[in-house]
Amino acid sequence: MRRISVVGSSGSGKSTLARGLADRLGLAHIELDAIFHQPNWQGLASDEFRRQVAARLAGAPNGWVVCGNYSAVRPDLWNAADTIVWLDLPRHVVMRRVTVRTIRRVVSREELWNGNREPWSNLYRWDPESNVIRWSWTRHPILRHRYAAAMLDPQWAHLRFVRLCHASDVELALSVPDANRTPRMY
Repeated sequence: MRRISVVGSSGSGKSTLARGLADRLGLAHIELDAIFHQPNWQGLASDEFRRQVAARLAGAPNGWVVCGNYSAVRPDLWNAADTIVWLDLPRHVVMRRVTVRTIRRVVSREELWNGNREPWSNLYRWDPESNVIRWSWTRHPILRHRYAAAMLDPQWAHLRFVRLCHASDVELALSVPDANRTPRMY
C-alpha cells in the first residue's frame, strides 16, 4: 500500500484516517478539499483541479494517501492508486460526527482551507449545497451505492478495496504497526 485513496461520506473520518495512515506509512498526505476549495469557497475548474491533483501525486514519488470523493479526479486518482479505503460507517455515526464537527467549527471559527471557515448556514439551510450536514445526509446512500458498485467493476480490478464499516476497524487501521495486517474487510 503506497498509493491510497480514502473515500466516504462527509464526517466519516476520511481526513483523520488519511493523515494517520500517511504518518504511519511514511507517505505524503493530500487532502482534496484543500486543493478544490479556494478562498471564499470558490471551487477550482475541473481541468485546473485535475492538473493540481496530478502535480501533487507526481510530487510524492514514494507514495501518498489522498482523501476525498471528487468525481472530477476519481478516474485519474484511482488509475494511479493501488488501494481504496472506503469508510462505510453507519449513517447515524456519520451524522453525529458531521454535526458535532460542524458546530465546533462554526463556533470556534476554525480556519479550514485557504482562509475558509464553516458558515453559519451549515446549521440551518436546507439545501445540501449550502449545508454540509444535509450534504452528508443526502450523499451517504449515494456514496454507499457508488463504492459498492466500484468494488465489483472490472475497471478497478487492479485496486485493493478495504471497506471499513465500524469505528473499531478504523481504530485498528490506525494502530496496527504491521501494514500488512488489516481490519475486517467487507
